[in-house]
Amino acid sequence: MVAFGEVLGGVLSTVSRRAAAVLYFQGELGAGKTTLCRGILQACGHNGVVKSPTYTLVEPYALAAATVYHFDLYRLGDPEELEYMGIRDYFEPGNVCLIEWPDKGRGILQMPDLELTISVTPMGRRLSLISHTDQGEVVVVGVRSGLAGSNIKGITISEEAQC
Repeated sequence: MVAFGEVLGGVLSTVSRRAAAVLYFQGELGAGKTTLCRGILQACGHNGVVKSPTYTLVEPYALAAATVYHFDLYRLGDPEELEYMGIRDYFEPGNVCLIEWPDKGRGILQMPDLELTISVTPMGRRLSLISHTDQGEVVVVGVRSGLAGSNIKGITISEEAQC
């Protein structure tokens, strides 16, 4: 998951963003959402610990490639709480917003550029990538290209576009 996250993060750090890049991460507890985010952050230049922001809701990372906001909405009681924390201020051009458990913010969160669903299988992990915007499609194309030259094992990727 970290290796795949590094491929994804490498693409995100090179894609020109006129708007924030918004990624949703879905999957059961322990599927690897935070681990995937760790790989993205490492590819964007973060060298420290990446902890799940389960209790703080958001962890900011000011990096050379972009400002990355890692959200974990698992413990969110009501989507309206996102309004109180100024959620819309995070979606500035150039920022990358990684959002775990986005269903908890339904009705408040904006549409993602890319939605990743992680399923645990006996052989490893299955990742489903759905692009919802042109920017998301550019990221999917970049990831596909990055994976072509990699030796990542145990991950199956399926893609779908809903632009």
